[in-house]
Order: sequence, then C-alpha cells, then structure tokens
Amino acid sequence: MSISLLWLRQDLRLTDQPALAAALAAGPVLPVYVLDEDASAAWSMGAAQRWWLRHSLKALDLSLRKRGSALILRRGDMVRSLVTLARETGADQIHAIRHYEPRHRLAQQTLAREVELHLHEGNHLTPLDMVRNGSGARYRVFTPWYRKLSEAVQPLPPLAAPDRIATPPLLPASDDLEAWQLLPRSPDWSTGFSDWCPGEKGAWRRWRDFERRLDRYARDRDYPAIAGTSRLSPHLHFGEISPRVLWSALAERTGSGPATFRRELAWRDHGANLLDQMADYPDRNGRAAFDKLQWRGDAAADGDFLAWAGGRTGYPIVDAGMRELWQSGWMHNRVRMVAASFLVKHLLIDWRRGERWFWDTLLDADLGSNAMNWQYVAGTGVDAPVFSRIMAPHLQSEKFDMAAYVRQWVPELASLRDAEIHALHFDGGGAPGYPERLVGHQEARARALGAWQGLGTD
Repeated sequence: MSISLLWLRQDLRLTDQPALAAALAAGPVLPVYVLDEDASAAWSMGAAQRWWLRHSLKALDLSLRKRGSALILRRGDMVRSLVTLARETGADQIHAIRHYEPRHRLAQQTLAREVELHLHEGNHLTPLDMVRNGSGARYRVFTPWYRKLSEAVQPLPPLAAPDRIATPPLLPASDDLEAWQLLPRSPDWSTGFSDWCPGEKGAWRRWRDFERRLDRYARDRDYPAIAGTSRLSPHLHFGEISPRVLWSALAERTGSGPATFRRELAWRDHGANLLDQMADYPDRNGRAAFDKLQWRGDAAADGDFLAWAGGRTGYPIVDAGMRELWQSGWMHNRVRMVAASFLVKHLLIDWRRGERWFWDTLLDADLGSNAMNWQYVAGTGVDAPVFSRIMAPHLQSEKFDMAAYVRQWVPELASLRDAEIHALHFDGGGAPGYPERLVGHQEARARALGAWQGLGTD
C-alpha cells in the first residue's frame, strides 16, 4: 500500500475533507502543514491570521492524535518542503484540496511536475470554473453568477471524519509549533481575541449557536449592537468548516434568514471567482478609468490614515469599528462598509491602503474577499456600485441603531444618549476627550465627487 502526504493549507479540518478521504483510500497518510513565509511574497500572512493559525494547528494536531495520527510541521518553501518530505518518507503521492490564490496555484503547478499530485475540490461550493454563462464564459458580476451557481450546487451529505487514520510505522521529524512564534509577544495585542475558539470544534460550536438565530439573520445582521451575524468567517477562511456542509444544512430551511445566509456564502465564493480570473485584483483597479483618480498621498493624508486606523476620526461609528477591529480581530460587516467607504470617499485615500490594513488586522482576512469588498465599496471593481454612492455615517448610525455599539467600543462616548451619538457624525464636537472630525461630511462628499467627475466616467 502506498504512503500519501495530505497537504493542508486553508482546510484545517477532518469532517468533509475529500483530500483526506482519498488519501486514506490509498493507504497510510501523513498530514503535513508547511509554513511558507517567503519574504518576497506580496500577500504573506497577516499578524492576526498568524495568531489564529497557531491555535488552529494545535487543535487539528490534537484531533489527529486522537485518531492515531499527528500533524507534521515544516517551515520553508512549500514545494521544496513537500518534495523533500515525500523522499524522506517514501510517499509516492500527495493529496490536497485545490486552492485558488495565486501563490497556491503556482505551488500546485510546480509541485505537480515533481510528484504525483491529486487535487480535490472542497473549499468552495463548486469548482470555480464550472459556473459559466450560455456562451461558455465565466461571470464577473455577482447576480447572474449567483443565479447560475444556485442551479449548479448540489447539496451533498458531508464526509464524516474518520475514526482512525492509518499512518506509517515511523513518523518523520516535525517542527515545534511554538518555535514558529506565531503569537504576538512584545506587546501582546491579542488579549481581546479570547472570545474566539479556533479549530474545527470551535467552528461547529459557532455554527450551532448561529443556527438557533438563523431565522432572524436577514434583519439582525445589519444591526451591530445585537448578535445577528454568524461570526463564522475566520473558521471558513481557515477551512475549519466546509461551506458545502453549511449549504447542505440550509437545504431544508426556508424563509429570508436561510436564503440571505446562503447568498452570503456565495459572496465568499465570488471573491475567489474574481481572484481566479484576475490574479492581480488585490492590487489593480477593476475599472481601468480609476487608474487616473488623484488619491491624496501627502503628509496630511498619512496623518488621516493613522487616525482612521486608530479609531480617531471623530466619526463615532467609524471609530467604533476600527477599535473593534484592533481589539478583537474582527469587525461587523455593515460597519466594515461604513469604515471602508469613509477611508476612500471621505478621506480620498487609495482603497489599497485600507485593504492592506484589513489584511494585517482581520482574523478572517481572505485574499479574494478582501479585494472584492474593498473594490466594491470604492467603486473601482468590476462588479461595484457607482463611485458617487457615498455612505453617510450619520444616516447609517441612525438607521441601524448603532449607538449602543458605539458606546461599547468608544468609552469616551459611553455617557451620551443615542441622539447625541448620531448627531456627532454630522455636527462634530461636544464630547470631552473625543477628537474633532477630520473632515465635514458635506466637504468630504464634494471633494470625492470632484475627484471622480474629473475622470469623466460613470
């Protein structure tokens, strides 16, 4: 019987793990994770993701050991490390779930020339290139793509986690996880992450909790002061739970809540779909006309960016969101849109600066989703609203009852009434210890529209 390596990346689970199932069918299996920190890589893992990775790998290793196996850790170039490990162990094939990020696609192509590599679908609802229009072309616009995707997805019962995992008699050497120093030390800025439970068990616990609230999701998800969202995004990013499992769980559920959550799962796939077609989407405007837009890039803009990142803009809802991000590694989705729109439209700062900040500070930072969402808000994306759609923070604060959320994250405003918090967005001032607004709403709107109209585009 042949020995297989199970190459793990953003698929750190044992349930609904098709690569593991295929490897076990061939014989003994060695699960391996390679930490590739190539300094030249444009999008190496952010600091918050490294925190999550450490805990997720530890949880996965414990699950493997309960089944008679163990996780092999190696550090270095992905391809060279796997080829070396295959030679050390006599493994004659490698099984892995297909990944679509540019780095992983290149590694898969290179590795396939060195060893027998079997790639399996499992991190998305369907193979990304399977969803095509009547002419055989791939979609870049979400609505027709989602309509076609919904027809193509077939809910399947998830693959159960194996009770035992056969391994070779001798296990190869493995790196010490703690020696990777994935956790922050001086200072330890992750103390606010304690509400999270990385790993497959944590993902299933999070799903079961959300499932009880699913019927209210369509409305509650827009109100950051209540527990309306699933908070599954970091678990999905690291592959601790399969999106196909969640889609299947929704198959028999009717109503607006399940329908809305199903659509949100699809948005995650759409981000990967765009990235698969445009590998440079995290760095390039989806609409070339925006290459001529004059973003602010002087010292004043740099100061405004630091104030935005630190939650000191003078706009309560923006500041609450940015402080939630820094302290918890996560931000409510509607607040993400408001904060991103503020950076791009109110401050006229290039969306790519905000994208990089989110990449480093979000636990759920996903390359495709991050680029798609920033370009959507900025109006630069291939499937984005017109740039002149400028979110008004004071209207968002009122409409979605955000005052309690603001009081939670901006203690300077904890004693203010709801109406006073809403008014600060539009009037500014009036709160001791709280910064004045960086720019007035109408002034910022006029500046952004002027820059956009200068492009002569829609």
